[in-house]
Amino acid sequence: MTTGIIRVLTSDDPGQVDGHGRLLAERLGLRTVSRCIPGQPRGIHDDASERSAGPKIVELARALERDGADTLIISCAADPALAATRAAVAVPVIGAGTAAAGVALGLGTRIGVIGIRDEVPPAVAALLGPHYAGHRRPEGVHSTVDLAAPHGPAAVLAAAGELVAAGADALVLACTGLTTLGIAPRLERELGVPAVDAVLAAGLLALRPR
Repeated sequence: MTTGIIRVLTSDDPGQVDGHGRLLAERLGLRTVSRCIPGQPRGIHDDASERSAGPKIVELARALERDGADTLIISCAADPALAATRAAVAVPVIGAGTAAAGVALGLGTRIGVIGIRDEVPPAVAALLGPHYAGHRRPEGVHSTVDLAAPHGPAAVLAAAGELVAAGADALVLACTGLTTLGIAPRLERELGVPAVDAVLAAGLLALRPR
């Protein structure tokens, strides 16, 4: 059984491409194979980059299915091309964003969302419904690559702190670049609320009996 990880940030570095899959293998024992779509060096960070990524995600999903993956994870909290990908393959496809929102609903009743865009991912907001308690984009962060800049971690912590101060009792980390940053444990330690990592949440769903 193999879980295919679709990375939406293009990289020639095998270690970077495999980072999320490696985390799922280490933390959850999943067997994974990771590949990235082409031509997206800044990942998905606005409507145009999401539209551009859609057909590439579908094509990569088909390739991973042909190569034996029996579950697929789109490793982006915007859940880009999720419906189209599910229609294109015969195996389950998990969107990291809705996976994180679902887990957060099991941990709290007022869910704050941290992301890299000015608006909450629509799929996340739709699932949270009346439990949605607000969204913050960390200051100075406009794409996933900004999270790794020197100011990134402090900006994420400040944004999360604002949400908790406003009443959030759980957080959705609505960018899988936050998984790469590995900041969820720090947020939980310093703010005292659950912080749901989108990649790990998707991995929990991939653990279903097969």
